[in-house]
Amino acid sequence: MKSILFTMGILTFLTSCFVGKSKKIEGAENIQPDSSIYSISLKTLDGKGSIKLSDYKGKYLVFVNTASECGYTPQYKDLQDFHLKYADSNVVVIGSPCNQFGGQEPGTAEEIGAFCQKNYGVTFMLTEKLDVKGTSQHALYSWLTQKAKNGAGDFEVKWNFNKFVVSPEGKLLHYFGSNVKPGDQEFLNVFKK
Repeated sequence: MKSILFTMGILTFLTSCFVGKSKKIEGAENIQPDSSIYSISLKTLDGKGSIKLSDYKGKYLVFVNTASECGYTPQYKDLQDFHLKYADSNVVVIGSPCNQFGGQEPGTAEEIGAFCQKNYGVTFMLTEKLDVKGTSQHALYSWLTQKAKNGAGDFEVKWNFNKFVVSPEGKLLHYFGSNVKPGDQEFLNVFKK
């Protein structure tokens, strides 16, 4: 029993070391990526529509990989509050359910949508469930995490509720780990004019 508790303690410590990091990308406004984020489209959570990122040129894009059974799941409320605060401005929030971290998003699209609506009143856009890492990584996360595509840097999505911010000009500006909440000043400072 002691060895299990010790192992759990070590894992908690290591997880906290990796999920709370944030990275501002210096000089991002001068970087020319090899590909444009605006060439990417995503399917909506219900699979009936598409989200064409080109429709959001001129707006900040906030991408978050989400999960319904994670310790960070209450950030859905923070994201919804942030979305409402900036609803009439130039900020768009897009959540992407992902089941790659601890199997914490096992539900169907219908179950995920119902959970988000019932528990957090989510009205920001949700994509279909997708992979944010590995051999089946979605094109969006390939762009967000690979310097060769985004021109800004290489990043690794290390857990649920990592956040990427793209400028109104389509440049990758900032990466936030799971511990940074959408209501934290560190996050909000990105959107100050």
